[in-house]
Amino acid sequence: MRNVLKYLSVGIVLMACGTAIGQDRIDHFKGEPAPTLEQALINFVAYNAKLEALLAGELQTDDMVEIHQITYTLENALERIRQDLADLADTLEEVHVASETMNYEVVREAGTIYLEVSKKLAN
Repeated sequence: MRNVLKYLSVGIVLMACGTAIGQDRIDHFKGEPAPTLEQALINFVAYNAKLEALLAGELQTDDMVEIHQITYTLENALERIRQDLADLADTLEEVHVASETMNYEVVREAGTIYLEVSKKLAN
């Protein structure tokens, strides 16, 4: 009876969320926000650990629901990291071009910005 109630509960949640085969994906959980690279990295590490712990055991219906929710926070974190990595690549290119043209001021300024951001990723 308990398993029937679990499956029924999950079915009701999925129906309420509007998920159906053939429909566009509907976001029904927000996940933790990642307004900064630092927060994105904190969320990335913490929620990867939660996912790893769940995957280490026998997956149950409740675990699947939790994993589903976890992925939203991970997606938010990865999107922020992706944006910041794209910006970081642009900054490095600025350093690269400035070094070719012997633009000392731009190399120092952009190089400093590049290192500040890259250090966050390396820790």
